[in-house]
Amino acid sequence: MAVAGCPDYFLHHPNYQDNVDHMSSHGSPGLIRFQQPSNHSNPNHPDDDVDLEALVNDMTSLSPYESLYSMCKTQHSDSTPLLHNGHGNGLQGNRAPQSLRPPSSRVAAPHSPAQNIRRSQPMHILAVRRLQEEEQQVRPASLPAIPNPFPELCSPAGSPTLSPASLPQPADAHIIKVFSEDGVGKVVEIPADMTARDVCQLLVYKTHCLDDNCWTLVEHHPLFGLERCLEDHELVVQVQACMPPESKFLFRKNYAKYEFFRNPLNFFPEQMVAWCQESNVTIPPSQLLQNFLNSSRCPEIQGFLYMKETGRKSWKKLYMFLRRSGLYYSTKGMSKEPRHLQLLSDLEESNVFTVTTGRKMYNAPTDYQFCIKPSKSRTDVKELKMLCADDEQSRTCWMTAFRVLKYGMLLYQNYKIPHQRKSANSNFTTPVRSVSENSLVAMDFSGRTGRVIDNPEEAMSAAMEEGHTWRKRSQRMNALGNPSPLHPSSLNSVIHRTQLWFHGRIMREESHRMIMQQGQVDGLFLLRDSQSNPKAFVLTLCHHQKIRHFQILPHEEDGQIFFSLDDGSTKFTDLIHLVEFYQLNRGVLPCKLKHPCTMVAL
Repeated sequence: MAVAGCPDYFLHHPNYQDNVDHMSSHGSPGLIRFQQPSNHSNPNHPDDDVDLEALVNDMTSLSPYESLYSMCKTQHSDSTPLLHNGHGNGLQGNRAPQSLRPPSSRVAAPHSPAQNIRRSQPMHILAVRRLQEEEQQVRPASLPAIPNPFPELCSPAGSPTLSPASLPQPADAHIIKVFSEDGVGKVVEIPADMTARDVCQLLVYKTHCLDDNCWTLVEHHPLFGLERCLEDHELVVQVQACMPPESKFLFRKNYAKYEFFRNPLNFFPEQMVAWCQESNVTIPPSQLLQNFLNSSRCPEIQGFLYMKETGRKSWKKLYMFLRRSGLYYSTKGMSKEPRHLQLLSDLEESNVFTVTTGRKMYNAPTDYQFCIKPSKSRTDVKELKMLCADDEQSRTCWMTAFRVLKYGMLLYQNYKIPHQRKSANSNFTTPVRSVSENSLVAMDFSGRTGRVIDNPEEAMSAAMEEGHTWRKRSQRMNALGNPSPLHPSSLNSVIHRTQLWFHGRIMREESHRMIMQQGQVDGLFLLRDSQSNPKAFVLTLCHHQKIRHFQILPHEEDGQIFFSLDDGSTKFTDLIHLVEFYQLNRGVLPCKLKHPCTMVAL
């Protein structure tokens, strides 16, 4: 008889194989019956009933695999288990193959009433299923141990190296949306401990733009007209948690983020630094910056500022002092006495923002506004401290001193990290094409070996000679039948539109806004189409925190168009040659072209 759901080791037990018989035709189909063989067919077995309880205890006391292994050794080679995993193997219905039945059951004899009386009591199938469940519980523990092929990779016993508590847990992912200058947004998933520098590096990698360590993440509040550049060490998720729903992050360049480390005197004029006025001596730039970064010193910025009165549209001019402990204003003229000083804002719990909406929104007396906003404040306008300076240099000094006094050496570490990383990977990184005073030099390749041209006059003549060479070459190409440079489809007239520093038809005010957003540092420039002359272009350049505009006029000579900034004294075949020349030479400009004002599309 084959029993569905019965385990293999139960069928291989000797007591079961010697005593199993056909199911009685009148018996219940859900019962298993055991038959005690007669003394004539098997005289070795005792003439008594099978003790089913002892049989079950015997099987549960032994390991299932040990009993199965012992039975397989004692059986003949042609004997196979009746069931495999609870299913019949080549069986039809509920009948077992004749070759697998015990010898005593092959010669069927009529059952006598005495034999029927000697049958054991029926056992329900639930008992067999309970044994099968116990087998599944015991089986994993009884599996033989598999030797580890890489024992050197495992930690010692009891070591917490591979314990679940010691494994790094996945950080919670947060979703932020970053916008570019053209209004296109990009959704980024970042962990909770990701800094602003890491987010900028990620966006630089995804957008394939030039990584010159000038990209920043900007916190923008359109309802208030406020924005600020996040510091490189700030956690973006924490900043986003304190932002109102309508605010957003912008991805843009800011060349002035660490410019005060290179030119501190341009950012901290002596008339605004208190201890410079008291000492009455010229302070070296290095010592000036060290005093601001040194926590034991107490540098102080002082000067007049306009402050917007709370709940009113009027502004009041006050004499203010910026210290490490906070921003104070004097209630009595320019007095520094503690009884006359009133705390306006604490540096630790506040951030400084630039006002981008101009004078109309807050009715400011000048265009040089900035705001001090609490870090935890979201939409409370009453907590905003609106301030206004007399000029751009004063505003830049106040805002830069606020950052330096708040973060101190942390800013200097942020400034040094890219330089240390660049020096460590100098053998593997490609040179960045960011123009500086020492990155491009004039070269002379007329001889057998090249040499650097140190004399500016000689460099100017070499540039003019190169321009004449290109002019002769273009004339020779025109004689061979090439299209005329005067044709609108000429390469010289459109090649500059592929450059990052060219911004097409933008207004004068828009160029001012872009220069101010990317930091008013010396040499920041862009080119655009002229509004007054359709054939001309305009160079917008920042120098000493002032924005100036220079018109580039076309000049025709021998049937060819050239571009010049100095009324034809220096001519160039296209705008790319013009920009490259003034990156090397100042010429008629107040400074060299150093930093292109660029925009990136996310």
